[in-house]
Amino acid sequence: MNQLIFARHGESHANLLQVFANREPSHPLTDRGHEQAVALAQRLGGRATVGRICTSPLLRAVQTAHVLGDELGAPVAVSDALREFDVGSYEGGGDPAHWREYDEVLEAWLVRDEGTRRVGGGENLHEIRARFRSLVDEVAGQAGTTVLVGHGGLYRCALPAVLANVTPRWALTHPLATTETVTARLYRGRLVAVGWGDLDVHPDGMLDAPTQVADGS
Repeated sequence: MNQLIFARHGESHANLLQVFANREPSHPLTDRGHEQAVALAQRLGGRATVGRICTSPLLRAVQTAHVLGDELGAPVAVSDALREFDVGSYEGGGDPAHWREYDEVLEAWLVRDEGTRRVGGGENLHEIRARFRSLVDEVAGQAGTTVLVGHGGLYRCALPAVLANVTPRWALTHPLATTETVTARLYRGRLVAVGWGDLDVHPDGMLDAPTQVADGS
């Protein structure tokens, strides 16, 4: 069975500092983040035999992926397609006004389909989705289970573009916590979510939500 598991990285120092850290050099995992990665490996090991792991090049994701690889005996490859989306001139900072703009642009992207807008002059929605989709198309046809280690912002923006039963509104209002996962499988010729966090999803079901912005990034 072909199966993709999209996992958010463990807690990093950037999460605690509330700064944009979407380029290298970046912030490492905290001790808690490392423990979360070990716990994720244990959960995944009880569900499936993982054949391969792909990770964002950002340090917090690479560290999470290598914990998974060591625990599960799976090779780890780095893919730029999984990096967090670029926020231009806001990189490295944590100005509350910039975070407000971030939230406003996410809502514009995922509620009003204003995909050309940018946070701090960084990537727009179309650019984010194009690189992400290219990797998903590549690995979706590979046999067995592939784990992809990425980021909360990336997944909120890009998963609705590759999962046929996930709406942008759902992704916006249900951000993934650190080391939470989305499980996807091919079903009737489409890639669909069968699990989002702790929620099991029927492949014929549709994940949708009212238009509102949830906290988290």
